Order: sequence, then structure tokens, then C-alpha cells
Amino acid sequence: MSELNYQSIYASYIKQFIAIKNGLGYAVIRAQWILLELDSFFVDNGVSELGITQQQVEHWRATRINDGQCTIYDKYCTLAEFCKYMCRIGYDCYIPRLPRKISGFTPYIFTSEQMMSIFQACDHYELFDRHLNTNLFIVPAVIRLLYGTGLRINEALSLKNKDVDFEKQCLYIRKSKNGDERIAPLSETLITVLKQYLQYRDRIPLPRVKDEKSFFFITPMGKKCAQGVVYLWFRKALAAADIPYQGNHKGPRLHDLRHTFAVHSLVKMSRSGLDLYYSLPLLSTCLGHRSLKSTDQYVRLTAEIYQDLLNDGKEISTHVFPKTQTYTANGND
Repeated sequence: MSELNYQSIYASYIKQFIAIKNGLGYAVIRAQWILLELDSFFVDNGVSELGITQQQVEHWRATRINDGQCTIYDKYCTLAEFCKYMCRIGYDCYIPRLPRKISGFTPYIFTSEQMMSIFQACDHYELFDRHLNTNLFIVPAVIRLLYGTGLRINEALSLKNKDVDFEKQCLYIRKSKNGDERIAPLSETLITVLKQYLQYRDRIPLPRVKDEKSFFFITPMGKKCAQGVVYLWFRKALAAADIPYQGNHKGPRLHDLRHTFAVHSLVKMSRSGLDLYYSLPLLSTCLGHRSLKSTDQYVRLTAEIYQDLLNDGKEISTHVFPKTQTYTANGND
């Protein structure tokens, strides 16, 4: 955990608060920088008494004119947690109400045809010089893995040999965004792809390449692959597949393969006759979400993209609206 230079009257309390969160296993980097910003605000405004007031919070908020709504929400969450901590240790603080979290971001959902074009582009990549540290070696398999399982790129590249179980047809995800472990199923076709990758990987004359603690995806030099380089190859695949790249965080992004997996999974479940809201817990577990709220967004996306699923109003909204009944004026009102 890196040390930041807090200088306000709250410096020691901020450090204690960060240490507690870190000790409980929470990711604290984001909170550290948010609290550094608040710490600078207290210094710049000459705050000399402990106890964060409503006026101080409103004054600080007025200085954040360039922050987006999601950023403001994150900062209010951290500030509210810190104020609660200060209250618990005996200092009265105003606990701000969290603003409404609004996100205007809509993930890019690839069509099945676009995914086939991306796969073909990845399969036809060529190196024009001898570059033993390239990530190109893994790209065809990794792109298919991201689309076929909904893994995040860091989860895929963190897989060890022991985490890939062909016999049980699953992956063991040990380093996830939320810090929770989970199991992701593997399809027969995806197992074929990964085994084909291993046939070439295991021919590389490297020590311990098959060791259970070694990384599953490696460069020809045996090193762990970098996320950024995989993303660059993915950008090239988009161009080869004639899929426009908008830039400025509008995508399509590598992470959109995860969103596409979720939407395509819901479509497949719906068309096979499964009720989507009964299936949501399965998809939520597979994606590693802590609550159904995070997964529920994909139902809306699926409904918007695949209008045919809503023709009879059942597949997506069966348990959202109650059945209506007609009553006559005979006392049954």
C-alpha cells in the first residue's frame, strides 16, 4: 500500500481509516486519492477543528465543477464512510447523503457476425520480425475465452495452469475484481481452443512451463502477458473486421466482450425457453457479481437489442408485472 502525504488536521485519522479498510481486504487506492483531495481542501481552507460540517461538505462540492456524476458519487461514498468512522471514534461529523448515481455509458454489444469477424482477424495475425516478448501468441485463444466466459482481462491473464480444469470443464477464478473466488464453466468448443493453444505453448523450450503454479497464458519468453498489449491487438482486430472505433472511452472496448457474453447468454437462455429472471442468479454467479442489481442491467440491454424477445411480453417481464383481473360491480371491488 503506497503512502500519500496527508497534511491536514485529519491526516492521522485518514491514515488510520485507510489502514483499517486495507486490513479488511478492501481495495484502497481509489479511497486514498479521494481522501488526499479532501485533505488538500481542508489545508487550503485552514480547517483547524475536528468535525466535518455540512457547510464544509457543500463548499468542497462547489469546487468539483469538472467532476462527472459517477466520480462525484464515488467521492461522496468515500467521504460518507470517513465521516461515519470519525463519528464512531467520538467526533461529530455531518454524514452527507449520497447523490443519485447516473451513468450515461452504454456498453457496445457485438453481433454474432462481428464476433466471427474478430475471431478471423485474430487467426490471421502475423509477425514480421522475431519478437520473443510478443503477446500475439495468446491473442486468438484469449479473445475467445473472454467472449466465451465473460471473464475480465486481468482475470484471464492471472490464470495459472492449476486453474484450468479440462476434466471438470471449468476455470477457477482466484483473482477477481471483488476479491472473491468463483468458478466459470467451459464449453466443449472453448476447451478445444485452449487445448490447441497448449499444444503450441508446451513446445516452447522453457523450464516449468507446465508447472501448476505457472501462468497459463505466457509470452514466448515465459513471462506473464500484459493487458495493454492485448488491448492493442484487439484494436487491430476491430479495424480488420471493419468495426468502427469511436475512441474517447466510447469503445468498442476489450471489456465489451464481457458485456456481449452476458447479453448473448440471456438471448440463448430466453430462446431455449428459460425464464430470464430465474436464470439471472446463474449469470450473476458466473460473472462474479455480488448482487443481482449489477446483472439486471443486461436484461434491459437484451430487451433493447433483441426486440423479438418481447413479442409476447413474457420472456423478460413475466415476474415484473402482476397478472390483471377483471372485477364486476357486484361487491368484488
